[in-house]
Amino acid sequence: MAVEAVRVDPAAGIAPGSALEFETVIGLEVHAQLLTRSKMYCGCLADYADAPPNTATCPVCLGLPGALPVANRAAIELALLTGLSLGCRIPGYNKLDRKNYVYPDLPKGYQISQYDLPLCAGGALTFVSGGVTRTAGITRVHVEEDTGRLVHRSEVGGEVSLVDLNRSGVPLMEIVGDPDLRSPEEAKDYLIALRQILRYIGASTGNMEEGAFRCDANISTRTRDGVLVGSKVEVKNMNSFRAVERALRFEETRQRAALSAGEAVPQETRGWVEDRGVTVSQRTKEQAHDYRYFPEPDLPPLDADAAMVATVRARLPELPLARRARFAAAFGLGEGDAALLTAEREIADTFEAAIGPEATPGEARAAANWILNDLMGLQGQRGLPPHVLPLSADQLRDLLSALAGGEMTARAAKELLPQVEPEELPRAAAARLNLLSLDDTGVVDAAVAETLAAFPAAVADYRAGKKAAIGRLIGETMKRTGGRARPDDVRRRLQAALDADG
Repeated sequence: MAVEAVRVDPAAGIAPGSALEFETVIGLEVHAQLLTRSKMYCGCLADYADAPPNTATCPVCLGLPGALPVANRAAIELALLTGLSLGCRIPGYNKLDRKNYVYPDLPKGYQISQYDLPLCAGGALTFVSGGVTRTAGITRVHVEEDTGRLVHRSEVGGEVSLVDLNRSGVPLMEIVGDPDLRSPEEAKDYLIALRQILRYIGASTGNMEEGAFRCDANISTRTRDGVLVGSKVEVKNMNSFRAVERALRFEETRQRAALSAGEAVPQETRGWVEDRGVTVSQRTKEQAHDYRYFPEPDLPPLDADAAMVATVRARLPELPLARRARFAAAFGLGEGDAALLTAEREIADTFEAAIGPEATPGEARAAANWILNDLMGLQGQRGLPPHVLPLSADQLRDLLSALAGGEMTARAAKELLPQVEPEELPRAAAARLNLLSLDDTGVVDAAVAETLAAFPAAVADYRAGKKAAIGRLIGETMKRTGGRARPDDVRRRLQAALDADG
């Protein structure tokens, strides 16, 4: 993107009024709550959603003096699983550290995290952005504990801030990306792909609206020739993928304008204000030494040995991008359909279980069409979560079998779907609702006769050589049978009647 320089310091070596070619550099830090039953260092339940404030707590997560932490093995294994899914190196020996800072929602005055020896190091995330496959490096994956939560509200006498420590100590994983992203759109697509992997492997719900998947973005701007380089700015308070893209787009524009005008871009932390669509300065950016990291004295180092890593690696499922490519290649699905089918692991599993291992590409495409066009539509109408379809694999298999065997027409099936009871097989539902295909030729012949009498113009067109007119007659005859007649039977009987009377 070329930006006309408004005012540039001549000392920088840039002539006023020259055009500057800018490049954006983005690196993301993602915090994801891990799906464990208990918290990171104590036995309190990690699911605090329905608990009254400050009740899902104990001396450990309240930070009371003398309380000693015990590491949650399940959380360590989920973080390892994440690292392996991203191709990270598992160093084996790693340790926990105290990250010291003072904030009202951190009762201990420090957070147990990891610093110089993380659980997982290196790796990469491959994702699709703008139709192009991109790969961005992963610096590290490490474990830590979540903080409490501040609740701000208005009361008689003014604004108050309250502390709820139910979230304190919930297992958290930080995934630090390399600064390899070059646009806000890439940042959004990177996050979508990462969240998809975490959901596939069962490491996190990835629900941003619940705070289970949170992102801090580091963004800087530089000219492509390297003459002007802006400082790194951290952006916080983004609670949706759209917010991340909007915040980074605003910050990209702000920083480019500043550099073009010869102004400095200070290194700072800025917060995204959703309703105003702007970032605002919050504080100067901390450095690592500001946190005074030192090894956690109450917990031993972690030793992820080869046996442990092998056990965790065996839990890795086929990951979304690989599954998407396989669906496209094996079943002849378009890239868009394959992407939609594999967006949620549960839906991809339902699809494969319904068609079976011996399915032909035609059978697979038929199943995909029913899922994408009908079941997902019904899913939206019922307000179901994105990973939950209104039919199980067994129910979908039964529906597909009935359609393939001519026991039910597609039209009858569409009418049937909203009326299938939970765990009821579609064939049984069709029998209950009188939607199974008609085997009574007399009923079909009567419907044919009624249609021919009701649409003489279409009959005349057909007999005059306009054979496409039979499509109208087939549709009208199907209506008269409630969609239960087999279309091939209707066509055959219409043709017979038209030719016989012609």
